[in-house]
Amino acid sequence: MTIVLNKPEIDGLADAVGVLREWQYEGAPTQLHPGDLGWFWRAGAEATAAAVRTWSRAGRILAVGLLDGPDLLRLTTAPDARQDEELARQLVSDVTDPARGVLPAGRVNIEAPPNTLFPDLLGAEEGWPLDDPWTPLRRDLTAPGPAPDLRIEEVGSARAHGFAALLGAAFDGSRFTEDSWHVMASGVPYADARCLLAYDDGGDGGGDAVAAVTVWSAGPGRPGILEPMGVHRDHRRRGYGEQITLAAAAALRDLGASSALVATPSSNTAAVATYESAGFERREETRDRYRAA
Repeated sequence: MTIVLNKPEIDGLADAVGVLREWQYEGAPTQLHPGDLGWFWRAGAEATAAAVRTWSRAGRILAVGLLDGPDLLRLTTAPDARQDEELARQLVSDVTDPARGVLPAGRVNIEAPPNTLFPDLLGAEEGWPLDDPWTPLRRDLTAPGPAPDLRIEEVGSARAHGFAALLGAAFDGSRFTEDSWHVMASGVPYADARCLLAYDDGGDGGGDAVAAVTVWSAGPGRPGILEPMGVHRDHRRRGYGEQITLAAAAALRDLGASSALVATPSSNTAAVATYESAGFERREETRDRYRAA
């Protein structure tokens, strides 16, 4: 049967989010998560739909891709389609031909689950080499972890401005605004998400917001992710990254997640150390495939 490449309309995003939820399971390779679409949703439903691609056979979605920027495709497949040769070859054909409307000409990267046929074919037959390594980390949520020492508040409409301000102070060039929060929170994936702010106030209810995180569950019994986590640039090296990460793990556990996942460039040793201090364990490094310009 023919594999069909599709660019869904806004009303088709729920289907893409739904299959991504189903494809998350313990022991799965690092892969695209519904929370990744949820974080992208801050740009709006129309922009999210424009960035999503699906591949289907006989009406069943077998692969979902997110153009997380014009030159990066993050893609995963149904667990039972990891070694599907017809699908893998169609994916290779579609991502390597700019006329197919997936990736443009020039330097581009593809993130896909390791040890699956599609990225292996890209490397072996199309000459896409491996890029710099990323370190995935995981924390088991079967049992509760230590409580954070900071005051943690869930972000709703009243705290959206403070959350946006914290991200601006944590990430250079951040364009996240109060409106971005409202748009993101209106998206389908946010039903399984929480935004948190940490305050260093000594328990007196005052003080400054020092760190923020958003967590995304994929439903009970499935892994959840942290995306993003940041500490205010004026409050770093005080353990606040560890504390907000502990709060994130607790929030995911409350949402029913079986584990908490995060990934960071392996070169960012400080971030890796922060997650490890919060009880996350390193998993096998992953690498994108890239095509040189």
